Amino acid sequence: MSIENPLTKISVVIPVFNEEASLPELIRRTELACAQTEKDYEILLVDDGSNDSSAEQLMLAARAPGSHIIAMLLNRNYGQHSAIMAGFSRVSGDLIITLDADLQNPPEEIPRLVAKAEEGFDVVGTVRQNRQDSLFRKTASRMINRLIQHTTGKVMGDYGCMLRAYRRNIVEAMLRCQERSTFIPILANTFARNAIEIPVHHAEREFGDSKYSFMRLINLMYDLVTCLTTTPLRLLSVIGSIVALSGFLLSLLLIILRLALGPQWAADGVFMLFAVLFTFIGAQFIGMGLLGEYIGRIYNDVRARPRYFIHSIITNDKPASSERDN
Repeated sequence: MSIENPLTKISVVIPVFNEEASLPELIRRTELACAQTEKDYEILLVDDGSNDSSAEQLMLAARAPGSHIIAMLLNRNYGQHSAIMAGFSRVSGDLIITLDADLQNPPEEIPRLVAKAEEGFDVVGTVRQNRQDSLFRKTASRMINRLIQHTTGKVMGDYGCMLRAYRRNIVEAMLRCQERSTFIPILANTFARNAIEIPVHHAEREFGDSKYSFMRLINLMYDLVTCLTTTPLRLLSVIGSIVALSGFLLSLLLIILRLALGPQWAADGVFMLFAVLFTFIGAQFIGMGLLGEYIGRIYNDVRARPRYFIHSIITNDKPASSERDN
């Protein structure tokens, strides 16, 4: 594969939310990994509204003499993907690498991603080997991956791993998208011509707890379903048609049984009537829930509120930037 645009600088974007314990080790290991690439680099650490000392640590690291750290502080918590998009809006590298702050994906994998991108790939994804997560997390991840693969037609093994590399033109294309809910790995693959996945190590979490609770995973699944496709609405129409047809046939059967066996055969038909009624009520609630998800998404897009609001940006030569949003 030919190399059209050689890489001269890399940018690493890391969202941070209440990771005060892991930050010193994260910064040290990430800087060492970037130095191994023998390229110019910058590390953008985006504080996503942390309520511990994470923001203070990021500011100190950014203000250190000769630091490659850029600290970006958001005014509140917007979520992992919005924080990464905020970082994307300020990168200057030819290749942008995303990384989680919990050190479960080792920063030492960065040189491998850079080397693979230099072969001419637009997107370099990763597949976590020997995952050190709970059974629930791994099961939920497999379900989400299969949902994405079936919906998008893009067969990639691990959409949940944020250790990824993107060419600058892919990042710029993502920034031009206006939808409020953004799932970055999927969005990037819609623009990539050449994408590849490589296996990477996965470590146990040493500091703090996972920020993805059960409810956050449920919300993520709903976001994925409604932001990727309108298939659930079409499926809802199919299910509604099946329920309506089944109800019609069941009504005919009840009439025939009523005439043939008399009213005593099933408590004058009261229990069967309730069964049919509950079936229709359940189908209606499912339909209203799905419609509500889409209407809520339309409402958010119509309001056009920013995906994030940058409170300040701190570097070693510029103490703070003006507030900006997108």
